[in-house]
Amino acid sequence: MGDIITLSGEQGARYRIDRLEQAEMQMADAVRVEPGVYTPSDLPDDDVSENPFVAPVPVFPVFLDLPLITGSEVPHAPYLAISADPWPGSAAVYSSATDEDYALQEVVSGQAIVGFTQSPMRWAGAGLWDEGAPLTVELIAGVLESRPRDALLNGANLAAIGDGSPDNWELFQFERATLQERGIYTLSGRLRGQLGTDVKIPEVWPEGSTFVLLDQRVYQTNLLRSERRVAKHYRIGPAARSYDDPSFVHRVEAFNGNGLRPYAPSHLRVAKSAGDDQLSWIRRTRIDGDDWSGIDVPLGEETESYLVQVRAEGALVRELISANPSWIYTAAMKSADGVSAGYTVQVAQVSASYGPGLPVSLDVS
Repeated sequence: MGDIITLSGEQGARYRIDRLEQAEMQMADAVRVEPGVYTPSDLPDDDVSENPFVAPVPVFPVFLDLPLITGSEVPHAPYLAISADPWPGSAAVYSSATDEDYALQEVVSGQAIVGFTQSPMRWAGAGLWDEGAPLTVELIAGVLESRPRDALLNGANLAAIGDGSPDNWELFQFERATLQERGIYTLSGRLRGQLGTDVKIPEVWPEGSTFVLLDQRVYQTNLLRSERRVAKHYRIGPAARSYDDPSFVHRVEAFNGNGLRPYAPSHLRVAKSAGDDQLSWIRRTRIDGDDWSGIDVPLGEETESYLVQVRAEGALVRELISANPSWIYTAAMKSADGVSAGYTVQVAQVSASYGPGLPVSLDVS
């Protein structure tokens, strides 16, 4: 910047000399300047952000192919939970049949409550309060809260625990969420194997299992029914970025549509009579099963049928379809199958659109 001069006779006007030429006389190019223009204003500048720039980071998406929760969902469509630290404000979900020509599927503004377990959760029976060792969960972000048991019986604090794959989830509820330190909770007073996932309860969910709170921030995708069990490409990342940005996560997933999956039958029993084994079980339903006003729960399928499988020493020796919740394994059948000692029988209800659902097993000595 050039020198600043003040000319007499102009009430202290100031000029900035940008160019000076020395000849028979001095020629100067000057620009009048007003010092007040450069004086900082006392008013805040709304266009200047005080927040530092934060580079976009990859989000953490979790796909969940779940059973019906309220019954009003699209039964074949999976769920998607997205979290990140820091949260980018909103996340975009792009999908395609191949890894090109992506189309925007959804913009997700709600950050889901996702975390990972820091302690194991061991097997416990469904239908009873699990008062075993508290489950420790570290969240990416968000908070959990305790709810009374009456609220749990009305659906509160429903969560999923699994290995992170779309298909392998147990749904459970928790009564008490106790904050241990920032982002870390212990969950106790649990109801296990909810909504037909009782046969998904393993001997132990190990430390490092994925935890997702199933609230309104977990949204259901718009997967078409014709796209069930078809692998699709997904790119998920900050909505302010293009899907080819390095911050986007690429997933290739296929979904069974487990909202269509029949529940496993219950109370599988065997009664022996003159060498024959009389097997019986109780049908369950995935639709309106909590209505106690009727004689029986709704069938929920086009027809009633069950896939019955008999295994001896690990090998499948007999398979059949039964139209009734019972079947007799006769002594002649056992002889033809080469079954002279114990065997294992599995029974699964069959859906016309889904196929066999989750099986219940019984070891017969």
